[in-house]
Amino acid sequence: MGVHKAPTAETLMRSRYSAFATGAADYLLATTHRSTRKQHDKAAILDWSQTNQWIKLEVLHTTETTVTFQAYYLDAHLKAQIHREKSRFIFENGQWFYVDGTY
Repeated sequence: MGVHKAPTAETLMRSRYSAFATGAADYLLATTHRSTRKQHDKAAILDWSQTNQWIKLEVLHTTETTVTFQAYYLDAHLKAQIHREKSRFIFENGQWFYVDGTY
């Protein structure tokens, strides 16, 4: 993560899933667009990342600027959960950024 710039929104989304799975909150903040970055709290990201056991990612649909996916995980009580989101991305200054998502 972070070694190469993601060539597509989907690639960035996949790397962000990996960041959630490994607790890389700094990467998640760095790849969030500046217009929405202040809405994300590093401590909360780390807590959600580390409280859950991430199982797999399933990409359902992509466009140039959106990715709809399901992330499968076990919550703190080991109950199976699915996070479904349609994420929006923007390409700015030669780099893709996560903007926001609908659940």
